[in-house]
Amino acid sequence: MSHHTLRAGVSATGTATGMVLLDEATGRSWQLNATATLVLRALLAGDDPEHTAHRLHERRPQLAPDQAADDVIACIDTLTHAHLVVTV
Repeated sequence: MSHHTLRAGVSATGTATGMVLLDEATGRSWQLNATATLVLRALLAGDDPEHTAHRLHERRPQLAPDQAADDVIACIDTLTHAHLVVTV
């Protein structure tokens, strides 16, 4: 089974409202909001996207389950395309 991890050279630091990711090679940083932080932390802990969406829906019940799933996939796509997260 595959799982997600930060790409080598990317560091993460928690903030009061989310998380900052830093690509140490380029010096570029990304500010994640609370939702993206929840998603990333769940994925890094080994949760699959479906379980992560369930956790997101539990945390934000006003968010429909199918929207939570779409948001998780969009977050994964964004982090992957920015070369911050890889699947191993």
